[in-house]
Amino acid sequence: MLRHRLITGTLLTVALLALLWADGELSARLRESDPVRSWLGSSDGVLLLAFALAALAPLLARELAALLRGSGIAAPTALTVAAAVLGVAAVRAMPGAATPPAAAAIAGTAVWLVLAGALVAHTRGQRVEGVVAATGGTLLAFAWIGAMLGTWLLVRMQVGPWVMAGAVLTVKASDIGAYFTGMSIGRHKMIPWLSPKKSWEGLVGGIAFAALVGGLLAWWSSSLDDPRDRVPVALGAATGAVLGVLGPFGDLAESLLKRSAGAKDSGATLPGMGGLLDVLDSPLLAGPAVLWALSLR
Repeated sequence: MLRHRLITGTLLTVALLALLWADGELSARLRESDPVRSWLGSSDGVLLLAFALAALAPLLARELAALLRGSGIAAPTALTVAAAVLGVAAVRAMPGAATPPAAAAIAGTAVWLVLAGALVAHTRGQRVEGVVAATGGTLLAFAWIGAMLGTWLLVRMQVGPWVMAGAVLTVKASDIGAYFTGMSIGRHKMIPWLSPKKSWEGLVGGIAFAALVGGLLAWWSSSLDDPRDRVPVALGAATGAVLGVLGPFGDLAESLLKRSAGAKDSGATLPGMGGLLDVLDSPLLAGPAVLWALSLR
């Protein structure tokens, strides 16, 4: 099991770095393109946006829909995917709005469309049973998958691809630190009824390792050419510590869904790791913290 996790984790890291490298190359080529800037507000993250809309959000939403159905909640795959994709598009479109009220209008309109669409879709059978829960599931796809992926795209608009990669790896460092610390010295269970293997010692180990990785990557960022990619070491370490808390929170949030659905994993896409949601549960909810940290530089 550990061997499969290590192999799959290595391949995913390589794939992430390759995607971000390609995104950086494409963004550089499009930087002087007026049409791209007028449509998207920035050329940064264009490839990531396309990947999120066409592949990542739909795949994650399909897994979420399956978990919701396992919990007895009506979750049509097409509607769940549409809500997630709309969430990505709405959040990514907000910086390109002409004014702050226009950005708020984009967000409000997207929420209205998802809410109205879910209410109409779930009442087509002229029944009210389960409509509230089903509508909540659709909004969950919009917020948890769509808006959170969109927030990571906003992170990419603030920094180059390598700093974004560092932020994602810092979140995953908390998983690694928590896993090995918990395996070695974990004695006190954190939430045994929800995640029996998580311990308080593992949480502390994950926070410490994420802070260390965040500080080291921030120190490395001082060698990057673009000034916007430079992160103070203290801020990097502090952000890493915060991500060390948010990472497990995202993991526990998914554990709640899986326990409700009676599922061990969200899918079987990745050998040794389960589904995509099992891998991205911790980074998904960490995007806003990274965005706030970047605003403090």
